[in-house]
Amino acid sequence: MARTTSHDPSPSDSDSRPLYGRIAALLLDELRDGTIPPGERLPGERHLAAHFGVSRETVRQALEVLRRGGLVATDRRGSHATLPGRPVETPACLTFPVGARSADPCAVDRATVTWEAPPPEHARALGLAPHRPTLVHRYQSVAPDGRSLRTAVSSFSAVVLAEVAELARYRSRADGATPAQLRRAYDWMRKAGLTLHHRDAISQVGDASSVRVTRRVHDQYARPLEITDLVVDAEQDALVYEFTLPAAV
Repeated sequence: MARTTSHDPSPSDSDSRPLYGRIAALLLDELRDGTIPPGERLPGERHLAAHFGVSRETVRQALEVLRRGGLVATDRRGSHATLPGRPVETPACLTFPVGARSADPCAVDRATVTWEAPPPEHARALGLAPHRPTLVHRYQSVAPDGRSLRTAVSSFSAVVLAEVAELARYRSRADGATPAQLRRAYDWMRKAGLTLHHRDAISQVGDASSVRVTRRVHDQYARPLEITDLVVDAEQDALVYEFTLPAAV
């Protein structure tokens, strides 16, 4: 969700809508820009209330407006977005984290974010002071029988969180429990004017039954943006990289 300072739902001369109507519009904007992909669970009412600086009752009314419009649905998992979104991948963008999705079509993806001190090697790569917290994304792909096929831990730099609003919005959702796939993270970075340079290093882990891919991404100014450690069970899954490049114009 957005930074708590990025929205001001207070009345203006040109906006006669009730407060819950303005909150519904602000939340809809975040659903449409892909911050919360279709089908992903929304943060709880308490988080939304703190995020927008309003009461939980106002949040309930705003969600009801979106439900009546068919833009949000509620089931036993909670409320989630239902409006059609643009495809997660286009020829010009890569799904984050690259290579994390298993080749097994029955695999289940799980991903969350936390606001914590990243692993020491990540902090060094991102130029963060020791113990300084940042946004950390954890991903796991699990086979139907419960076997872990691949895991990924990604840490983001202060630079990318300052310049990419869609990523910064996740700080208020970084509780380690709320699902957060961040599939469009690289697309959001490019939209913010950043040119992405990926460097992958592949090494064996332990007895060579697993391989580790360490990905470092920096921008056109050589500023670090994020680092990802992806571990794949080589005995159970195949590591396949597939890139689609747009034709030259």
